[in-house]
Amino acid sequence: QVQLVESGGGLVQAGGSLRLSCAASGLTFTTVTMGWFRQAPGKEREFVAAIRWSGGDTSYTDSVKGRFTISRDNAKNTVYLQMNSLKPEDTAVYYCAAKYRSSLSSFTGAPNYWGQGTQVTVSS
Repeated sequence: QVQLVESGGGLVQAGGSLRLSCAASGLTFTTVTMGWFRQAPGKEREFVAAIRWSGGDTSYTDSVKGRFTISRDNAKNTVYLQMNSLKPEDTAVYYCAAKYRSSLSSFTGAPNYWGQGTQVTVSS
């Protein structure tokens, strides 16, 4: 079965950095657009970033542009989210997601698969 396993979350001070990883198994990695969502306490889950299955195009929500970078290593079936200049408002559970042959615009809808989430806490 398909599994998405996130790692790399933790506690960091404002201005610091973290790199999240998501290892995928049970699917053909080169056919899925991969991305990250996050959910803060008391808020709805929101889209953060995505990287397309073909061509490697990326998209980001406005609040993380210039600070976060999404990348993928198809040889390792892994997607990464490098998070720099972290702010307390970035505190959330971060979820990895996958959607078959998805455009970047439609990825924010309903991904096919979700990971279990990893907690990121940014202290002020």
